[in-house]
Amino acid sequence: MKISVRNLEPTKVRLTITVDKDELDPYLDQARKEIGKQVTIPGFRKGHVPGAIIDQRVGFASVAGEAINAGVPEIYSKALAEKKLHAMDQPQIDVKDVPQSAKDDTKLKFTAEVEIRPKFDLPDLDGMEVEVRRPEVSDEDVDKRLDNLRQRFGTLVSVDRPAKKGDYASIDLDAVIDGESVDSQQGISYELGSNTMLDGLDEALDGLSADEETTFEGTLEAGDHQGEKAQIKVKVNSVKAEELPDLDDEFAKEASEFDTLDELKADVRKQCESDAEGRQATDARDAFIAKLQEGLDIPVPKGIEANMVTEQLKNTGKDPEKATKDEKAEAEKNVDKELRDQMTLDALAEKMEVSVSQVDVTNFLASIAQQYGMDPSAFINSIVQNGQLGSAVQEVGRSKGMLAGMRTVTFKDPEGNEVDLSRFLGSDEEQGESMEDQDESVQAASAAAAVADELSGSAEETEDEDKG
Repeated sequence: MKISVRNLEPTKVRLTITVDKDELDPYLDQARKEIGKQVTIPGFRKGHVPGAIIDQRVGFASVAGEAINAGVPEIYSKALAEKKLHAMDQPQIDVKDVPQSAKDDTKLKFTAEVEIRPKFDLPDLDGMEVEVRRPEVSDEDVDKRLDNLRQRFGTLVSVDRPAKKGDYASIDLDAVIDGESVDSQQGISYELGSNTMLDGLDEALDGLSADEETTFEGTLEAGDHQGEKAQIKVKVNSVKAEELPDLDDEFAKEASEFDTLDELKADVRKQCESDAEGRQATDARDAFIAKLQEGLDIPVPKGIEANMVTEQLKNTGKDPEKATKDEKAEAEKNVDKELRDQMTLDALAEKMEVSVSQVDVTNFLASIAQQYGMDPSAFINSIVQNGQLGSAVQEVGRSKGMLAGMRTVTFKDPEGNEVDLSRFLGSDEEQGESMEDQDESVQAASAAAAVADELSGSAEETEDEDKG
């Protein structure tokens, strides 16, 4: 097999692959066997028709077509591995030359254009120190959590005054375009200041009392007229204010298992401290990735970036064609960071020589299934059938590589004190949890033959060895 690589962009290449006859022959033979199982030729049993007869009766072109369909993806994957290229998208294949008969010396030749992960060298992790801020809990943090708890036990009472931020108003809405009502809703309960509905609604309601109404211009966010400007009529039916219980021992008894407010406050502070440590671990992760990227030029694949920006805008309810310049810029910024982080973690997983087992992937998918209340076995089988297992393998590899890398470096706070993140990073032994430690539902999912087959196939496709 002859492979030439042309760089089209920093993250896009065109491979031209020429396949020797002896490399194509096994695919031709397999194609003849498969065709022989499907056709009926007098004098021969199905599956036992000589290859020459298949070529004669069915046509070599059909045989070659079947062979190319089966062989090109495998040959392409081998070419990527030989050239140590990491594809980030599906290739555009263009077959150039095909032998016209079994005796034709023309070699199969095809090109593959694909976006790839750019090459960059991560820094040495040995001796690396990463600064991360200290977890801090203030009295205000404790008070805020206590107020949230009070709100769970609060009640709404009607008030005879204009509405203000924090109040709840029962409202009627009517959207009018060119003098015609296009959407209306009645009796909606809305919290002023929450900004969870139409832009401009909070400003319009502020200062209105029961039975008063006003009109403002807004952009419709759903329905047949989504994205269009409309005159929004809003009427206030009633205004209610939230009445919170007093913060005392009686409240502590009602809202918790504690008898005194001091005990409740102490427990709330512990919760805040635990949350702060969790935020510190997240900060440590982000700081670690940023440290790896220091001084590196990591261009992102433009085609993938464009597709992801479009999807992100759609996921936030925005029409990519009508999104504002600022909205597009924000989406591009987020996608750019996401892609750079993904590529960094992929390179780290290779650097750490991370291996992803069937158990790793099964645990990962089973945890997602259980999070959404789904049956693990059914969820994993659906992932396999939809061809998404490769993405799951990649995500697990990134996670394992990141944890392994973070366990290698030293984290310190701004004062130079070493930060212990072992609670969040675990250990290599814990990462290698055995099947015996899993619950029955996870074991059942892991036993699925489809998962095993797909996982082994993914491993072969992503193998990165130099066969040159």
